[in-house]
Amino acid sequence: MKQKVVIKVSFNGENKSRTKVMQAAVAVPGVESIAFEGEESDQIVVIGDGLDSVNLTSILRKKVKFAQLLSVSSVEEKKKEEKVTELELGVQSMVWPTYQTGVPQYYFHTVVPNDHYQNGACSIM
Repeated sequence: MKQKVVIKVSFNGENKSRTKVMQAAVAVPGVESIAFEGEESDQIVVIGDGLDSVNLTSILRKKVKFAQLLSVSSVEEKKKEEKVTELELGVQSMVWPTYQTGVPQYYFHTVVPNDHYQNGACSIM
């Protein structure tokens, strides 16, 4: 089940703090996307599958000293049922054969006749 977690953090006007928060949040297992929201971009919105919000908040507290868990909600996946078939569009798909063993290699050998010894002339002179 996907969850949307909103955490308020204090950055103290430092850009390095934002980087620390992003790196710490990405390291938590189950995180799929991260975004900053709010009036001063002081809220981080994390969306993930099987996300531990309490663990994420405690990790962020260690990084920026202040993190407050505002909300945890489930996210419904939006599925579009409107699929247009290829026949309706009038586009015919092309199927290319795949090579399971790789691309075949062809070796070309050119045979150059050596006329130097047949004429009796030496190529050095």
